[in-house]
Amino acid sequence: MNAQEIDAALPLNAAASRDVAALIARVLLVALFLLSGANKIGGFDGTVSYIAAHGLPFPALSAMIAILVEFGGGLLVLVGWKARWTALVMAIFTVAAAFFFHAYWADADAAARMGDFINFWKNISIAGGFLMVSTFGPGRYSFDRR
Repeated sequence: MNAQEIDAALPLNAAASRDVAALIARVLLVALFLLSGANKIGGFDGTVSYIAAHGLPFPALSAMIAILVEFGGGLLVLVGWKARWTALVMAIFTVAAAFFFHAYWADADAAARMGDFINFWKNISIAGGFLMVSTFGPGRYSFDRR
């Protein structure tokens, strides 16, 4: 059963409530990425330095990719245009960021380990949200459904 068939089977208010919830969920899911992407644009040199400090190759290119995914991808998921594919890319990006930037198992300092532990598992959880969008779509209030 696809989303349109499910909507047709639901009472009008249940289908509308689900679509409003999907819109709110997309807004909440991408808020961090839009803010982070905007901060990376404004602080590009700092972002490049941060990426280089973690030993990743091509830090300037990596920063541009991060901006494209976080800000550009965040906008696409927000408005629900090509949301399934974009959300899948963002899920993969978020898991990769967890492993590259929040490797808590490698921290010697207990406070750093706890911070990275929390951020690692937040990233994994956020990736789950993106996988939900990728699997079930952005809902009725999106460009994909117009």
